[in-house]
Amino acid sequence: MARLNINGKIRDVQVEADTPLLWVIREQVGLTGTKYGCGVAQCGACAVHFNGELVRSCAMPVGSVKATDKIVTIEGLSATSSHPVQKAWAALDVPQCGYCQSGQIMAAAALLKKNPKPNDKDIDDAMTNICRCGTYQRIRAAVHVAAGKKVV
Repeated sequence: MARLNINGKIRDVQVEADTPLLWVIREQVGLTGTKYGCGVAQCGACAVHFNGELVRSCAMPVGSVKATDKIVTIEGLSATSSHPVQKAWAALDVPQCGYCQSGQIMAAAALLKKNPKPNDKDIDDAMTNICRCGTYQRIRAAVHVAAGKKVV
């Protein structure tokens, strides 16, 4: 059994220690906003915040998570979609297919927490998630908007 703090709620789950955190979040807890993309921590669709840091949950075994660790998924970022990143994403109509966007949003929120006024290079360096639709220019613009910069 594992005891997890996900989005501020303690959850007890019965899983093997080597089960990826992603599968626990999706299958055991039922929070399906975090997506499976590649399974090898390369694409970022499974990105969550773990103790305030961005992690790729497909490569994190649940056995390495302690009950005191804090996990935040896209559902926990803002219950009302009012986080500045979520608002910027909607305002600029960032998603095309949308599959990668929960991971993109989590990555952008983590970046802005560490660096509230990133430049283009900061954004490009931090946003390593893969978008198969190629919406990288809109993603960068939305990060700037979320940071309070007017984008032309």
